[in-house]
Amino acid sequence: MKNFILIFVLLALASTAMAQTNTSTRYQGGYVKSDGSYVPGHFKTSTNDTNRDNFATKPNTNNYTGEKGSRAKDYSPEAKNYGQGHAIQTGPKGGQFYVNDKGNKVYVPKQ
Repeated sequence: MKNFILIFVLLALASTAMAQTNTSTRYQGGYVKSDGSYVPGHFKTSTNDTNRDNFATKPNTNNYTGEKGSRAKDYSPEAKNYGQGHAIQTGPKGGQFYVNDKGNKVYVPKQ
């Protein structure tokens, strides 16, 4: 009986952890960036209004690679540290970013 309860609790915890990530994913084919570096193909979560369910957001895990997320969640205290010293702008779809020294947009968690 103890084993059954333990297995049930572990399964419940696992399903709760998995529920944090967006279940809608898509494959992004490999491409060459403007600086000449190659980005290999990979799976990513489909675009929505938040980063809270993305593979790259703490504490989520990429279901395909097992890699743990490292980015701050939107509107979290940690999000305030992104883009310090730069003017944070909001795009037409609500994403927030700053323009780096090379003139490229760098997207940041919503603050």
